[in-house]
Amino acid sequence: MTVMNWVVVYPELMLLVAACAILIIDVLTSAPGGKTTLWLTQAAMGAYALMHVLALQDGLAVGGAAASQYGMQGLVVSDPMGQLLAACAALAMMATLAYAQPYIGSRELRKGEFYTLSLFMLLGIGVMISANHLLVIYVGLELMSLSLYALVALRRDHASATEAAMKYFVLGALASGFLLYGMSMLYGATGSLRLAEIFAAIQSGGITPMVLTFGVVFIVAGLAFKLGVVPFHMWVPDVYQGAPTAITLMVAGAPKLAAFAITMRLLVDGLSGMAHDWQQMLIVLAVLSMALGNLAAIAQRNLKRMLAYSTIAQLGFMLLGFTPTVIATNTLSAANGYSSAMFYAISYVLTTLGTFGLIMLLSRQGFESEEITDLAGLAKRSPWMAAVMAIFMFSLAGIPPLVGFYAKFAIVQALVTTGQGSYIAVAVVAVLLSLIGAFYYLRIVKVMYFDAPPVGAQVPVAHGGVSLLLAANGAAALALGLAPGWLMALCVDAIYMTMHG
Repeated sequence: MTVMNWVVVYPELMLLVAACAILIIDVLTSAPGGKTTLWLTQAAMGAYALMHVLALQDGLAVGGAAASQYGMQGLVVSDPMGQLLAACAALAMMATLAYAQPYIGSRELRKGEFYTLSLFMLLGIGVMISANHLLVIYVGLELMSLSLYALVALRRDHASATEAAMKYFVLGALASGFLLYGMSMLYGATGSLRLAEIFAAIQSGGITPMVLTFGVVFIVAGLAFKLGVVPFHMWVPDVYQGAPTAITLMVAGAPKLAAFAITMRLLVDGLSGMAHDWQQMLIVLAVLSMALGNLAAIAQRNLKRMLAYSTIAQLGFMLLGFTPTVIATNTLSAANGYSSAMFYAISYVLTTLGTFGLIMLLSRQGFESEEITDLAGLAKRSPWMAAVMAIFMFSLAGIPPLVGFYAKFAIVQALVTTGQGSYIAVAVVAVLLSLIGAFYYLRIVKVMYFDAPPVGAQVPVAHGGVSLLLAANGAAALALGLAPGWLMALCVDAIYMTMHG
């Protein structure tokens, strides 16, 4: 293990310097929050993504244990899984900012703070993804969370946004407390905060099982809060609905990749010796999330609130990928599950970006396109927008040949190939609950294509660059469904090398 390897944290250091520089430049420019700040922010995020892509290529070329590099006295790790997730998170943030431009311009949100907080949020995501130590995970989590709290409350004259920020802050602080308390118990049981040493201490068997089990319970509860799964989901619908749509996309997009990363770091890298305990908890959380999320979404009339419950169900499905266990010392079934969950997280973020991007495109000054009825007759007003939205809805519903179908198929396959009856039963339940979920996604398509447009409904204004990005996003959801092999292979290689690094 390298004692002090600064190369490992070069991307995060670059992002930190860029965020501070952009903050100063924005203050000194004549028009704060203008085009200069936007392009500098996009350039910083693009450079961050490129650095991780190049590191990923080098890691995959080297292969094996050499693909993982440790730095800062072992506090951080650079491995293929982290590099892929960090690159995807940066690209998701770039797309979010691009989608947000017309929306924030008409709502006085185009401020320097919007861009600076976005950069610090991405930095927090990067720190979480590369963490190899409990305190580093917590620091990254708080940096991301505090940036998000401020972003949700950025529209200070908007009562619902302020209320959403308060709920998010209070419940987020509670979640952080759960996670920190669980970490303190792990430290008490194992005598270390380093994930590798925690893993070794559990394998040695010379620890107090009661303290360790309680620590695992609190860790899983804290992760469930951050993921927004049942029964820790109460903040998700209110924050999604109350926050400005551009900020909702920030909450719904890139942070889900960070949540996946810390779930891998904590449960798999550090606590795989307790897998029998946390896998059972995740199965319960996943099934409850799919059931409540899908059933509650059916009753929603607000589009953003419906998508919030949809997120709860989708993340419940993703959690199932963490449940296949190591069978007779063979890690293959577990690795299949983790790589399927990683593919699911990336494909979900891709689809979510387009869905909320289209909602922002349909909104205009003084009008939020937030009700399902606002989409009525969209096919007559803008056929291409309706077609792209239909692609995203079909993908979220898991209908072939879109990427959402393959993501669900990969999770189900990972469960079934274990050959164990309990996992096969869970897979059947997941498929049945997904069929229930298909109802409210298909209802959106029905409203767009078969309902009459509301009286006085306007033809959506197509903004050149945003329209092009939206079309590319829809094409990507379709292309990855038709040819998912390369991304799945990338996820498999990243997970395999990370587990054996």
